[in-house]
Amino acid sequence: MTSVYDIAKRAKNASIKALKLSSYVKNKALLSVADLLEKNKDKILNANKLDLENAKEMLDAGSLSQSAFNRLKLDENKLRDMIQGVKDTVNLEDPVNKILWAKDIAEGMTLKKVSCPIGVIGVIFEARPDVISQISTLAIKSSNAVILKGGTEAIETNKIIFSIIREALSSVENFPVDMINLIFSREDVKAMLDLDNYINLIIPRGSNALVKYIKSNTKIPVLGHADGICHIYIDEYADIQKVLNICVDSKCQYPSACNSVETILINKNIIDDTYQLLLDKLSQNDVIVKVDKFLYSISSNVQEAQAEDWKTEYGEKLVSIKVVNSVDDAIEHINTFGSGHTDCIITENQENAEKFMTYVDSAGVYMNASTRFADGFRYGFGAEVGISTNKTHARGPVGLEGLTIYKYKLYGNGDIVDDFSTGKRHFNK
Repeated sequence: MTSVYDIAKRAKNASIKALKLSSYVKNKALLSVADLLEKNKDKILNANKLDLENAKEMLDAGSLSQSAFNRLKLDENKLRDMIQGVKDTVNLEDPVNKILWAKDIAEGMTLKKVSCPIGVIGVIFEARPDVISQISTLAIKSSNAVILKGGTEAIETNKIIFSIIREALSSVENFPVDMINLIFSREDVKAMLDLDNYINLIIPRGSNALVKYIKSNTKIPVLGHADGICHIYIDEYADIQKVLNICVDSKCQYPSACNSVETILINKNIIDDTYQLLLDKLSQNDVIVKVDKFLYSISSNVQEAQAEDWKTEYGEKLVSIKVVNSVDDAIEHINTFGSGHTDCIITENQENAEKFMTYVDSAGVYMNASTRFADGFRYGFGAEVGISTNKTHARGPVGLEGLTIYKYKLYGNGDIVDDFSTGKRHFNK
């Protein structure tokens, strides 16, 4: 059996070869992947059926959460979207070797800032087997090598999708198939985390516990988010129909997603007009509601929120609601308890909207739009490798641009620093 060390070493070599790939060859590889995924849809769905059967036992035993089980399922629609995502990436601009900035720093000397691949990226994810296709697609387009580790609950689906991708890549002449790799066990992950000489970036996608474990056990830079504690603030100038539509979509469209709303903050001045209508709408959609002490005293069929609820990612049809005095109080609450993921204000007041969007310290800040829009595909990135709440390199949904870094290219003509130090030559201002 191939060791993780050998896999990482081959991935590093493949990433160097990938630097020479033209856009034409990369797009040809992507179309080959899409074609072979299409031809093997039944095999993928059958493998996923096996995983679901095994996962049901894990769910019943309490070793797998309901939200993870929900993310595991592939159906015709998800498979179609997965394949279309590969095709859509073909049409995206190649993110590599783009001149980001250029300047003549002195006579005869030009400095350019040029995009380039990161190199080798380790991606650790749970449940969602379509992630393999998404990340492989972005890696190919951005000339990066990846080492993928999926959850054991999706092992059969992961294996078949991975084998299809590798087969498709091997059909493209001189394509370095070791750009795409798959490992399987926790021991493999531990081994990967020690390989900072070969792996340039780790992206964990999963639970808070997973992300914290990764960050605590590697010297490799980590890009990701531990929690998706998203908020909606209902301003006193909010339109009630927008409130109902956005809150329900943000919670119910896909409750397991990290961009699902977990806490709704409501301005005290519109409690009488808005709160009960919102409560009824959430109840109609089978959402369990937890509320602060004041709202609990005037409500029925709700639970009283505890201190822990304001910093909890539920990942299910459960939401907490709290009254705030103003947009400033909402901002303070979000910056205190939020995870820096995605937060929204619902308002018709532009001044309040700008204040909220300027001072809420999150990767995504929205006005009058569902938090569920925080997604690489919906941003037009083709897909995403994850969502980052970091403040370095990449933030928010990480697509093609987030998988590149840059280098500086200096074009000279026998220039030496001593000429500038002695005043013979001068830098341009």
